[in-house]
Amino acid sequence: MSASSFSSPSPTALAQDGQAWLRDLPERPVTAAAVLALAEQSFGAGCALATSFGPEDVVLLHLAKEHAPSLTVFTLDTGRLPPETYEVMEELRQALGLTIATYAPERAAVEALVTEQGFFSFRHSIEARKACCQIRKVEPLRRALAGKRAWVTGLRREQSVTRTELASVEWDAGNGLIKFSPLASWSRADVWAHLREHRLPYNRLHDVGYASIGCAPCTRAIRPYEDERAGRWWWESPEHRECGLHQK
Repeated sequence: MSASSFSSPSPTALAQDGQAWLRDLPERPVTAAAVLALAEQSFGAGCALATSFGPEDVVLLHLAKEHAPSLTVFTLDTGRLPPETYEVMEELRQALGLTIATYAPERAAVEALVTEQGFFSFRHSIEARKACCQIRKVEPLRRALAGKRAWVTGLRREQSVTRTELASVEWDAGNGLIKFSPLASWSRADVWAHLREHRLPYNRLHDVGYASIGCAPCTRAIRPYEDERAGRWWWESPEHRECGLHQK
């Protein structure tokens, strides 16, 4: 199905078309390049590639230059990212010639949250942490995906217990879109091998023990025996360590 034939003016019809497209897909692509090529062929600029500039996202940005050049690229600037994240963002912008749309949280919502609950409310409870993520991540994501038919993520099954059933192409009910995860079957070693082979920039926090990097107050370095996302919201149990961007 071509990108031009996949169009609908209403969210309901768009969701129906998206699910029909997925049902009619003859087979799921196996390689990351094939998944990206499918996204390009089917949706073109109607598909957005999300990046937080982690190693997986760097791989995707690199592969997309060849296999999915029409995809739009966006990032979510929560207002609490570490300086190293902005540094690698600029390195990649220059190295790959990227145009990166940046979405920030609504100022009034952040001001109200901080005024009412303080700067570290996310440590009070899971509900409080998710409320912070809702304002700083989930709502900006809604704006980033508005009008899109599909999006691409750097998720991998190996990353955490919440992602073991991840498919390379699936229906994202939370956002009403097709979701592509080209690296779903990749290992951490696969990702880093690609980065090193192609001499790609990466976040320097990875050199000091950080495996998964989000907002500065919610991210720490991990120990060698811990899983990759153990440094995210480490005061919570593993099954809760998602921000809401990838909930089914």
